[in-house]
Amino acid sequence: MSKLTAAIVAAAGAGHRFGANYPKALIKLVDKTLVEHAVDALLPVTDLIIVTAPAGYEEKFQELLLDKAKVITGGILRSDSVRIALQQIPTEYENVLVHDAARAIASTELAKRVIKELDSESAVIPVIEVVDTIKAIDNAGFVQSTLDRTTLKSVQTPQGFKFELLKKAHSTNLDATDDAALVEKLGEKVKTIPGENRALKITNPQDLQTALRLLYPNDISALQVGIGTDTHAFSKNKDRKLWLAGLLWENEIGVDGHSDGDVAIHAICDALLSAANLGDLGSNFGVNDPKYADASGERLLKECLAKLTTANLKIENVSVQIIANKPKIAARRKEAIETISKHLNGAVVSVSATSTDGLGFTGEGKGISAIASALVSKV
Repeated sequence: MSKLTAAIVAAAGAGHRFGANYPKALIKLVDKTLVEHAVDALLPVTDLIIVTAPAGYEEKFQELLLDKAKVITGGILRSDSVRIALQQIPTEYENVLVHDAARAIASTELAKRVIKELDSESAVIPVIEVVDTIKAIDNAGFVQSTLDRTTLKSVQTPQGFKFELLKKAHSTNLDATDDAALVEKLGEKVKTIPGENRALKITNPQDLQTALRLLYPNDISALQVGIGTDTHAFSKNKDRKLWLAGLLWENEIGVDGHSDGDVAIHAICDALLSAANLGDLGSNFGVNDPKYADASGERLLKECLAKLTTANLKIENVSVQIIANKPKIAARRKEAIETISKHLNGAVVSVSATSTDGLGFTGEGKGISAIASALVSKV
C-alpha cells in the first residue's frame, strides 16, 4: 500500500508588487492562475491538497480549483497558514509537501523527486546554486564581509516532510520563511536535492515573463489551443460497463456510445484534434467506421497522439473537467491523471470534476458530460 501524501499550498500572499489589489495567486499566467498552475502540478503525485487563501477570497479560490483541492482561510503569516492547514490533514497521512503558489510552475517531476527521497529521509528540500557573489551589509550600507558562496544554496519549494515531524516543528508556534528552518531548530537533519529553474518565485511582472519563457520555451506564437466537449446518456443496459477518464468503474452503469463511451477521453481527443487543426472526433473516428465500435479510450488517445506527432506537434498541456453527479472522481483522480498521461506519452494532464447542483441533463443524473482544453506547440 503506497504512503499517503498531502500537500499544502500557501497562497495567501498579496499582489502589491504587481500593482494588483487582489491576491498574487490569482494573477494569470497564460491560461491559468498561479494557484491553478501550482495545484495542477501537484495533483498527479498527491492524495490531498489544501490551499490557504486570504480571508474573503475562499469562495473564489474554490470556484477555480473545484474539487482538486480543499480551500481554507490562511493566517496572517506564512507559518500561521501552514500550521492551520496541518490541522486539516487526517492522521493516516505519512508525507506532507509544503509549496508556495508563487512558485507556480515548479514541475510535477520536482515534487515526485522530493517524495521519493522521503522514503529514506524525514525532511527534503530542493536547492539551486548561488551564482552571484553574496555580501553581508550593515545598517549604514557598508560591506561587512563577503560570504563563501560555495557553501550557500538558494532554497525552493515544494519541500517535503514526514507528517509527524512537520507537526512537531510547527507546534513551537515560531515563524520562519520556510518550513525547513523550523525543522532545523529541532536539531533534525534536512536533506537537499537539486532544484530547477522552473521553481522560481514569481514576485513581480518581470518574474512573470521569465516564468512564461520557462513554461513555454518555444515561441509563444507557435502555441495552438483547442477545446473539446462530449456528452453521453447512462445506458438502460445494466450490463454496460462505465469507462471514464481511462478507468473502468466497477459497479457503475455505463453510458451508451459507439466506442466505450468515455466522455473525458473523447473530449480530450476533440480538443487535441482541434488544436492541431486535424478535424474533430467524428471526422477521425466516426460512428460509421466499424473498426471503432467499442474502441477503448486508450486506443483513441494513442491514435490522436500519433496524428499530432506526424503533424510535428507536441502536447504542452491537457485539461479535462468532468460534469456529473456520479461517479465521484476525487478518490481516483490521481490514477486517472497517470493513466491519461501515460497514453499521451507523459504529457501534463489535469483532471477536475463538478456537478450542476441538480440542474440540467447531468444534474438530473441522466448522463455525463466533459469539457477539455489542449495546448500544443510546433516541434
